[in-house]
Amino acid sequence: MASFRRRLSPFGYSLPGTNIAHSGIVEGVGRSILRKFSSVFTTEQRVLKLEEKEGNPILEDEIAKIRYVFNTVKERFLKVPDALQEMPKTDPKGIYVNKNLRLDNIQVFGFDYDYTLAHYSANLQSLIYDLAKEYLVNELRYPDSCLEFKYDNSFPIRGLYYDKSKGCLMKLDFFGSIEPDGCYFGRRKLSRSEINDLYGTRHIGRHQARGLVGLMDFFCFSEACLIADIIQHFVDAKLEFDASYVYQDVNRAIQHVHRSGLAHRGILSDPKKYLVKNGQLMRFLRMLKENGKKLFLLTNSPYYFVDGGMHFMLEDSLGHQDSWRELFDVVIAKANKPEFYSSEHPFRCYDEEKDTLAYSKVDAFLPNNIYYHGCLKAFLQITKWKGPEVIYFGDHLFSDLRGPSKSGWRTAAIIHELENEIQIQNEDSYRFEQAKFHMIQELLGKLHSTVANNDGSEDYMSLLRELNEERQKARDTMKGMFNKSFGATFLTDTGQESAFAYHIHQYADVYTSKPENFLFYPPEAWLHVPYDIKIMPHHVKVSSNLFRT
Repeated sequence: MASFRRRLSPFGYSLPGTNIAHSGIVEGVGRSILRKFSSVFTTEQRVLKLEEKEGNPILEDEIAKIRYVFNTVKERFLKVPDALQEMPKTDPKGIYVNKNLRLDNIQVFGFDYDYTLAHYSANLQSLIYDLAKEYLVNELRYPDSCLEFKYDNSFPIRGLYYDKSKGCLMKLDFFGSIEPDGCYFGRRKLSRSEINDLYGTRHIGRHQARGLVGLMDFFCFSEACLIADIIQHFVDAKLEFDASYVYQDVNRAIQHVHRSGLAHRGILSDPKKYLVKNGQLMRFLRMLKENGKKLFLLTNSPYYFVDGGMHFMLEDSLGHQDSWRELFDVVIAKANKPEFYSSEHPFRCYDEEKDTLAYSKVDAFLPNNIYYHGCLKAFLQITKWKGPEVIYFGDHLFSDLRGPSKSGWRTAAIIHELENEIQIQNEDSYRFEQAKFHMIQELLGKLHSTVANNDGSEDYMSLLRELNEERQKARDTMKGMFNKSFGATFLTDTGQESAFAYHIHQYADVYTSKPENFLFYPPEAWLHVPYDIKIMPHHVKVSSNLFRT
């Protein structure tokens, strides 16, 4: 985290150009407006020394020009430009490429289970949340009033960070800075001044980053919401607490829900409520087998849970005598990722009928057998599969993908939110607000560069307030289209990339919303990084040029 700014400087965005003659404003609405004046904004004019005295005619003229442009484009903010209809749409089911990938070179496809092969309904988060709060009350002696908490699916998003020292739940941008409108203490959003009082700056330094924990997978939704609810409850009840203990206890409760099997048994007791059937997944897996690919399943979940879930999800696609296991060359459960990638734990063969582990050494993966534990080193020794010919699909950037990416495997991140977020970004209303925001940014950049000496005139201050208000309205509108508390998973309120996007960029060769999206691509496809690469290939940056005359 502390190295965001150092490592990502090549990807940084420059501020809006101070020479408005080279900006989108002049190319669009500004060209026709500014030529009405006897002089235009030029580089030479900007280097003039503006006197710091009231009534400076040069300064007043510069401010008047910016005011004229602002007033003119505001009239066009009332109607969505027709040009938006002509902009290409991003494919919600597309595969997006961070590193070039030739699918014909991939001979082995590996998959995680939870939120990769298995997709869950929103009911799962409520189940985990309720089971965890019961553990807090019954086992850790939290107040009985905590049982009244209800999971709020409108509050958390994936990719948040919790500060164990200060108790803040926050969203960070691509460079590791706190999102100004995305920092909460309990369920209360902190103001920018409160953030500055707590951290001194929005930029998270090396020493502060040590106290942050990332909430990166889908199961962290429940964890983030429960942490915020407990802190808010303690604040309201005027109870003293240590923020690090709250995290330790909630994390312990969440881990208990998984490791004890409470969540697994709850899901299998009512699979229709929690699991989503998916016939396309079977088509995808069979297509791979028909093309001679090897398949393996590598999951931290126990086998009985995976087996029950796969039977339910694929029962409409499986024949009477068919088994989902026939699709996979190797099935490994309770793998203990991410330690799987760095440890030297041996594999053990699992007896499904007796629910026991064999004592004999595993030196080959036999058909129809199930294996537990193990490590990457032994896996590669047994299979002889070489790193570059293997691709692994997973949803957790740290547990699933970081280890394989460092070990030479290709990686595919499965991010279910991607589909919905792209659909929102495709909407004219979102692109309209983004174009408005960029226009205001350009005007603010020009205003700040023109009034270099921070002129305090009434005209200047009035224009500055109006520009900032209009910019904030656009930010709030864009944020509200995703999540009322934290906005988009991949984006900040300004349309730039988030810290979650940074990790996708770092650990995923490709990313998509579901594994079966690969059905839309030929098995021999070459997946290329776009020639006009941005940080995240699926993002569209809408230009302020939309406000043309």
